[in-house]
Amino acid sequence: MTLSPDGRAVPAQGDDLRGAVEAILMVTDVPLTVVALATALECPVNVVRDLISSLKLDYDGTNGSAPRGFELREVGGGWRIFVRHEYDWAVKMFIANENPTKLSQAALETLAVIAYKQPISRGQIASIRAVNVDSVVRTLLSRGLITELYTDSESGAIHYGTTELLLEVLGINSLDEMPLISPYLPDANSDFDDKL
Repeated sequence: MTLSPDGRAVPAQGDDLRGAVEAILMVTDVPLTVVALATALECPVNVVRDLISSLKLDYDGTNGSAPRGFELREVGGGWRIFVRHEYDWAVKMFIANENPTKLSQAALETLAVIAYKQPISRGQIASIRAVNVDSVVRTLLSRGLITELYTDSESGAIHYGTTELLLEVLGINSLDEMPLISPYLPDANSDFDDKL
């Protein structure tokens, strides 16, 4: 929006609107839906949809220019700007001296169980992993990767599921895009003793 001479807010148009969409996408840390962008900018949804398509084509270099170091991706039900895969190495070099907090192996395993079996209770997770998962579940909750879906009325067990943040971190739109786990499981007819 711009201001008119009398100080009233006037919705952006044309290149100003394109720049406004781009600016919002640059500063957001969550995927934004087309409706959210249209509402914020007080313009029709189809106009914002066309602008996003235009920005995506521009970033991908389909207009004859070189692709940008970033791309516009639809993830978690909305749009967000990400580093283009080909330039991951540059970002990794840039942050090489930082020590980002990573999930432990136990947390990754627990997160995988929840993602593939949700909704699932803490007891069911512990049964699958054969270890106590209380602290790991608390860690995943505090990081916003899982959430409490509901409490079973009969047993009182809280059932957990993954959040939109996990979809965003994985760069996917839905859990349906997760890889099949069956190729990574041992064959039921195999002899484990021969592999030890």
